[in-house]
Amino acid sequence: MTETLLEKLNRLKSARNAVILAHNYQRAEVQDAADYVGDSLGLSRQAAKTTADVILFCGVDFMAETAAILCPEKRVLVPDLHAGCPMANMVTARELRQLKAQHPQALVVCYVNSSAEVKAESDVCCTSANAVQVLERLPADKDILFVPDSSLGQYAAEKSGRKVILWPGYCPTHHRIMADDIRKARAAHPGAEVVVHPECTSDVVALADSVASTTGILRVCRESAKEEFIIGTEVGLLHRLRQENPAKRFHPASPQADCPNMKINTLEKMVWALEEMIYPITVPQPIAVKARLAIQRMLEVA
Repeated sequence: MTETLLEKLNRLKSARNAVILAHNYQRAEVQDAADYVGDSLGLSRQAAKTTADVILFCGVDFMAETAAILCPEKRVLVPDLHAGCPMANMVTARELRQLKAQHPQALVVCYVNSSAEVKAESDVCCTSANAVQVLERLPADKDILFVPDSSLGQYAAEKSGRKVILWPGYCPTHHRIMADDIRKARAAHPGAEVVVHPECTSDVVALADSVASTTGILRVCRESAKEEFIIGTEVGLLHRLRQENPAKRFHPASPQADCPNMKINTLEKMVWALEEMIYPITVPQPIAVKARLAIQRMLEVA
């Protein structure tokens, strides 16, 4: 069945001149079927430079919106319209405008895990891979509002030495990883290196050997002399880690770190999307123009 679906998917991809982008947290078979697998920053860059006519984006809604903003001449499709992001839903453009009114001189740093409307109200976007660098580049005399992820914002503020006003949003999946999970995993796998995502709570971050974005976690595990790792992020990343490092062993910090929204997409839905050209993602022009500026500033930061 899987082989048949993959054959059909490849035929449709060729016929539509389509490219398939998949996030590191997607199902294993979805990652394997994609042309590019990566984190939000990497996939944004791939979307910006693709020559394909159609982008099939296997992630959650804000990622497809970002691709549509960067590639207005492309057709951006998603396999399932219900693949949303709970954290992105924790702040609205109206709420952000109210916060900005309370701090009229502040600059807004918006985590890319947010809606297009929120990006349009922001000065610059960031990802977990470059949040620290984005804060470091902002004028020292400006207050900074960071939305919506308070955990990433706190981590980036500490690393950059900047004072940041945090919005009380968070990733439910990463917050399922508890400090006790790290302690128990260390006891079960003594000597293993603990690598976690900065969306985790501060007590989990404090127990880690390394803190990095999904792409950063891949790099840390590839370059480390260690042979065993405890991974504190969404469990979908373990598939790619095991593919790229077959001689090393990887354990999830918690099996509860499994995002149901990221797992909504399937091979069947990918085939249906390209077959019927369904579930296009579009962003209204006035919002897209403003949001594109914030995204482009993000892409200029290493």
